[in-house]
Amino acid sequence: MPALEPSAYLAILIALSVGGILKGATGAGVPVIAVPVIAAFVDVRFAVMIMVMSNLLTNLRQLWTFRAHQIEGGFALRFALAGAVGALVGTVFLVVLPVAALSAMLAGIIVAYVGLRLARPSFRLSMAAGWRLALPAGALGGVFQGAAGISAPVSVSFLNALKLERPTFIFTISAFFVAMGAVQLPALLASGLMTLPILGLSVLALAPVLAFMPLGDWLGKRASPEMFDRVILVFLSLLALRLLAQVVM
Repeated sequence: MPALEPSAYLAILIALSVGGILKGATGAGVPVIAVPVIAAFVDVRFAVMIMVMSNLLTNLRQLWTFRAHQIEGGFALRFALAGAVGALVGTVFLVVLPVAALSAMLAGIIVAYVGLRLARPSFRLSMAAGWRLALPAGALGGVFQGAAGISAPVSVSFLNALKLERPTFIFTISAFFVAMGAVQLPALLASGLMTLPILGLSVLALAPVLAFMPLGDWLGKRASPEMFDRVILVFLSLLALRLLAQVVM
């Protein structure tokens, strides 16, 4: 890892911790918070690789915890397998695209995510529509996850539109992330981008996430996650501006 200022290490630690709280509360949120912060101090490729083990292992944990709340008929499996295929394609983009292009892509994804959260569309997708859209939505979300480390503009928005209960939402999104991580990790190792030292740092980054997930779970059961949204949206907007400034400079 490149040498950084102490304030940068502190910012990354805080981002991972806040991501852990959101992960425990909502089933998603670590990459949305942590990837832009890490990318702002290093680069997008490094940020994506640092989050691989966290994405894989925390979601395995939640997949097991909420296994009794899956939608019958294999909806989560359908969504997850499409995400795995998309993540493989996105990882190819991660390897071949210039860092500036990846930074611009990440900034654009963050802006899209913030816009979607602010818009808060009132329509609700029926489960019949959800079944039809599970494959394209999962694949597109997987591409974003593989290339820029964030699938929330697609995956989270899609599942939110279905108005799933919290336990069902967490099981479904966890299956999605596990499938993508299972594809992304060996693909990054095969590409040569993921080295053993970076893999070790990826495992190390798991510690603050796991440490703060129980707090998020406690909050998620007692309070609406909307209180986090306002702060996070402002925070992400500033990070997107920083990434865009890096691209221009």
